[in-house]
Amino acid sequence: PSSSSSSSSAAFETMNVSSSGQGRVLSIQSHTVHGYVGNKCAVFPLQLHGFDVDPVLSVCFSNHTGYGSWKGEVMNGDQLWSLVEGLEGNGLLEGYTHLLTGYIGSASMLRTVARLVRKLKALNPDLVYVCDPVMGDNGKMYVPAELADIYREEIVPLATVLTPNQFEAEILTGLSIGNEEEALAACAALHAAGPPNVVLTSLEFLDNSSSAAAAASASAPPASATITLMGSTTEPQAERCGQRFRIVVPRIPSYFTGTGDLCAALLLAWSSKMPGRLGKAAECAVASLQGVLRRTAAAQAEAEAAGKTGIGCRELRLVQSVEDLLRPEVMAEVTWIE
Repeated sequence: PSSSSSSSSAAFETMNVSSSGQGRVLSIQSHTVHGYVGNKCAVFPLQLHGFDVDPVLSVCFSNHTGYGSWKGEVMNGDQLWSLVEGLEGNGLLEGYTHLLTGYIGSASMLRTVARLVRKLKALNPDLVYVCDPVMGDNGKMYVPAELADIYREEIVPLATVLTPNQFEAEILTGLSIGNEEEALAACAALHAAGPPNVVLTSLEFLDNSSSAAAAASASAPPASATITLMGSTTEPQAERCGQRFRIVVPRIPSYFTGTGDLCAALLLAWSSKMPGRLGKAAECAVASLQGVLRRTAAAQAEAEAAGKTGIGCRELRLVQSVEDLLRPEVMAEVTWIE
C-alpha cells in the first residue's frame, strides 16, 4: 500500500525548511569552459542555497563530449592528492561538512577519492558524502570498465547518499531493474553495501506490473511518457515521512546533458536543509530540476524557431532558473511506499 503526501504540504512555503544546513562542500567533478555539466551544474545551485563550494576539476574540457569534439586535460590521482596536501598543509581540510563526487575518469583518481573520503571522515565523523557514481547510461559505459569494481568495493561503502541512475544501479548490484519491486531490491542491496540513503534517478519501467505502482499511476500518462525517481533510507524519518518513496514526472521531449549532476547537487542541498525528510527533499530537488528543464526546453524551442540548431540550444538554463532552484513549484508529489 502507498499514500500520496497531502497537497497542503506540497507548497514550498509551508515546508518549514531549516536554514541550519549550510556548510562547506568539496565537489569533485568535471568542468567545461562552455556549457553546463559536472561542477558547472553543481556549484551555482549549491551557492544559491547558502553553501560555500570548493570545486576540484576531475577533467577540464573546452565543452562537454556531446559536441563531438573537445580539448582539455584529465586529472589523475597524484594530482588530486597534491591538492589535498596543499589544503591539509593550511589546515583547510577540517572545514568540510559535505563531499560531492561526480564524473571521475580514471582508476587512479577514483582510488584517491576513496583515500580522501577516509581522511575527511577522520577529521569530521559527521561528514556527508553524496556520491553520484557516474559510469554510463542507457546500457552504455562511458568510463573504463575497471571503475565499476572500484566503486563497488571502495567507494559505495563510504557513501552517505548514493544517486545512481538505472543503468549504474544495475552495474553496482548485478540486478536487473525493470519494475518497482526490482528497484526496491536494488536499493536494499545497495543499503547492505553501506549507504544509508539511496536515490535511484531516471528510472524507466518497461514492466509496470507492480500493483502498488499501477495503483499510483492509474491516472498518470503511460510509462513511456514518464520518468520515475525512487528512494530509500535506513535512517529514522520525521513524522509523516516514509523510508521508501517514488516520484513520477512527465518526460520532457528533448535530451539534456548535466541533469544527473544537477540532481545530485540539489539532493545534497535540500536534504541538508530538511534533515530526516529524504522523500520531501527529493520532492523539492525534482521540482527544481523539472523547473530548469521546462525553462531550457522553452528556450530550445525559441532558438529553433529562430533557425538555430545544434546541441548548444539544449544547454541547461541554470542562471535563468534561480527561482526554480530556490523556490520550486512542486508539481509531482512524493508517494510513500509501505
